[in-house]
Amino acid sequence: MYKFDVSKVPIYLEYMKLNKFRTFFTKELTFLYPKKEIDAFFFRIIEDQLQLTTTDLFTQEDYELSTDMHTKFSFFIDRLKKEEPIQYILGSTEFYGYTFEVNPNVLIPRPETEELVTWIKESLPVDSTASILDIGTGSGCIPVTLKKEIPSAEVFALDISDKAIETATINAKKNNADVSFLQHDILSEKELENTFDIIVSNPPYVRNLEKKEIKANVLNNEPHLALFVSDDNPLIFYKRIADIAKKNLNSNGFLFFEINQYLGNETKEMLIQKGFTSVLVKQDLFGNDRMIKANL
Repeated sequence: MYKFDVSKVPIYLEYMKLNKFRTFFTKELTFLYPKKEIDAFFFRIIEDQLQLTTTDLFTQEDYELSTDMHTKFSFFIDRLKKEEPIQYILGSTEFYGYTFEVNPNVLIPRPETEELVTWIKESLPVDSTASILDIGTGSGCIPVTLKKEIPSAEVFALDISDKAIETATINAKKNNADVSFLQHDILSEKELENTFDIIVSNPPYVRNLEKKEIKANVLNNEPHLALFVSDDNPLIFYKRIADIAKKNLNSNGFLFFEINQYLGNETKEMLIQKGFTSVLVKQDLFGNDRMIKANL
């Protein structure tokens, strides 16, 4: 558990108004982050902690923080200086309009994954009773969102990490989503019992050689188990999940992946070689090969 040294908080901060504290907040972090990102941190913190909007900040210039809140905000500054993700500091993030608890046991959901969820939604009617399996669920953002968006679907999810399953279960309950979770190592020989209409996965896909492209706040805080694969076998999880899909997908079922932007062609060819059809690679909003869909 991270501990903050209260003695480091300047006494004068106890009497600063929120707009002046913002100046202090910006000054303390300028050496590490661009101003736009610092502003985003600050606005997110006051919304989360004080239920104040950006507009409130400008219309309530005399708003005064309590001593406890001064201490907490200074605690946040200290953690941001250590490049901890703001999502972990606050303990939650937004995904597809829903709130998800996040912690160092799970990856922080990304906008690209929201695009993957949308693609799956577009492949099914809103009243679909399809059975869906998410492999490597992490925070549970994919299955929980799919259950919320397609209420009649039967949704399952699995992960190797018991801590991830614990977090995902909490998120399902908080969002009132009926999702069945299972702890399972997909690289093991143990087979899955059920069959599904859709299997989706956002597995580890960042090669070790790509670590230099990863920001420090991700590299030093998010779980490497969910991020990285070896350079010599980067598609290890995709190959295994494809094999599972061949056994556990129903006729005319679909397999969806989030993929490494540099390995779109390789992933597509692997699926074709394994007998999948209508294999389609889709780009994200940034123009990167980011998703793939295949039919069985």
